[in-house]
Amino acid sequence: MPALDPRIHPFRPDLAAKHLQGQVEAAHFVEGTELEVIEPIADLRRAPAHEAPLDTQALSGERVTVYELSDEGWAWGQLENDGYVGYLSANALGPLSATPTHRVAVPRTFGFPGPDIKLPPMTALPMGARVTITREVTQFALNGYGWHFPLTHLAPLAATHPDFVAIAERLLHAPYLWGGKSSLGIDCSGLVQLALQTAGTPCPRDAYMQEAVLGTPSSTTDLRRGDLVFWKGHVAIARDAGTLIHANAHHMMVAIEPATEALARIKAAGSDVTSVKRIL
Repeated sequence: MPALDPRIHPFRPDLAAKHLQGQVEAAHFVEGTELEVIEPIADLRRAPAHEAPLDTQALSGERVTVYELSDEGWAWGQLENDGYVGYLSANALGPLSATPTHRVAVPRTFGFPGPDIKLPPMTALPMGARVTITREVTQFALNGYGWHFPLTHLAPLAATHPDFVAIAERLLHAPYLWGGKSSLGIDCSGLVQLALQTAGTPCPRDAYMQEAVLGTPSSTTDLRRGDLVFWKGHVAIARDAGTLIHANAHHMMVAIEPATEALARIKAAGSDVTSVKRIL
């Protein structure tokens, strides 16, 4: 039996999900409790400590299956969105609300206490956050708290977008953050995942996972808009035959640059392209 990846399967030596019994070794197996992310952004860390490495982030409205709540205020669980496993602040989680109906489709939006953009906003939600809209009033969509979101900033969960690259371009100049997936900070695979999911296409979290399951093989000599270019530990999106957009540590932001320059620079650092995958 192949070994399971603990990054996407909830098991530790002392504790594991009940559905993994017989597949992994653990001292205890438990059923999880489903909770919901109630903060705009919740960090998922590799260990129960604020200084622990950031593996990814969960966004408001996402469901989390929690297998342990510690006395120190940490929840160990698995994200519904991409299956990532790790530790979140228990304060970022709450009981399930009504099933989300919409996602935020712009880099960031505000929820106002009334139908007036001059009112001080009650929350600021990032692209990809999920909200439950109960009704629409003129130019606003209302959730269960009565917060008013600009209607043009939301898209129904079932909606698709024909060009995920255009969504990635909305995040141009967002700062680079390892493990990040919002306009406040994002990494290379987070940009790909967020853009594809906002366009209505499922996408795993890490570059190596994306390389394994997304698209069909292509090459750097035939780049087209929407192609994904992979290196070991990195991924970029082709805007056209000559330019790439990617979150990268060289620019420390989401940047657009000539493909030839990016390919040469990364090759000079010791990494060759491992594959090109055609998405569109």
